[in-house]
Amino acid sequence: MAGIYIHIPFCKQACHYCDFHFSTSLKRKSEMIQAIADELVLRKNEITEVVETIYFGGGTPSLLTIEEIRFLIHTIYNNFKVTINPEISLEANPDDLTEIKIIELAKSPVNRLSIGIQSFFEDDLKSMNRAHTASESINCLSVATRHFENITVDLIYGIPNMSVEKWRENLKKTFDSGVKHISSYALTVEPKTALDSFIQNGKYPPIDETLASQHFDILVEETAKKGFVQYEISNFGKLDYFSKHNTSYWKGKSYLGVGPSAHSFNKNQRSWNVSNNQKYLKSIQQKIIPNEVEILSLSDKYNEYIMTGLRTVWGVSFNKIVDDFGEGYRNHLLTSKDKSINLNFLEVIAVDGDFILKTTEKGKFFADGIASELFVIDEN
Repeated sequence: MAGIYIHIPFCKQACHYCDFHFSTSLKRKSEMIQAIADELVLRKNEITEVVETIYFGGGTPSLLTIEEIRFLIHTIYNNFKVTINPEISLEANPDDLTEIKIIELAKSPVNRLSIGIQSFFEDDLKSMNRAHTASESINCLSVATRHFENITVDLIYGIPNMSVEKWRENLKKTFDSGVKHISSYALTVEPKTALDSFIQNGKYPPIDETLASQHFDILVEETAKKGFVQYEISNFGKLDYFSKHNTSYWKGKSYLGVGPSAHSFNKNQRSWNVSNNQKYLKSIQQKIIPNEVEILSLSDKYNEYIMTGLRTVWGVSFNKIVDDFGEGYRNHLLTSKDKSINLNFLEVIAVDGDFILKTTEKGKFFADGIASELFVIDEN
């Protein structure tokens, strides 16, 4: 099974923290949609597996019309083998999700919404330069949950001046909405973003890691109480509502990414499209894929597996390490894991003739740093 990711590189306005590729000018939107469809056709032979998931990300895919969404999905069906009833997700902002738009989406092939709430508090939304209001968040969730069974909500924690009480209220409102999946990430300062500039100039308080850690602990605790499974560090779902598309990333399945800045992976190499709308359009018009390709070494694949495995509930399998990478990599892992185990960041669990290395509750917040200490670094 494989997945297809479609990057829609347009937004109404720039959120202060965002470093994803997008444009706030929609003048060439129709041209871009056609180019993405053309790229799908150009690359139809890159995936021979059955497509199980389709994901519209961005940017802001909810800026597309229903006709544009249907057109791209139709292009996929015409050029790839698609499973019966694939998961088709669309990222959406509350200000785009009017009742009419939600009803139209519910009648389309889209069967999963990813709604970028981020916070239910007006001051937080303004500080992040989000396009929607708190009331739009409440209203769109009220309507969306009547028309979609499968909805995930995005929340951001670690926002300066967001008290523990406010964070708990964000979670309560999310639980009360009845959604069955939550993706939640710490506010991070990416280079060259507005947030980075504001902090450097003293216009915005610096990120408080202690506060973010508190918020994360509350997130883990409260979602568990409500029956959510933390199946990945930042993702919490009720059973049968885990994101199939994102899970395919974490389990190392192949995926094709189309659109400016989109990444692709076929288990042996990774590629990424140019992060420039003009260059992308020109290249596709010339029937040239505007991407760079990286051939993955065995160590690259091992490191990727360690990174994703430790972020998920499935952990890292020692049997898989031997089967896919060899005894030498298992021996490296056996030696390098001890420091984190002694710090109670990692644990080894025996499961059906295998040993699984997993992050502990204490280690989850530091998973990426822990994983990096287990990497194999190529000498060349």
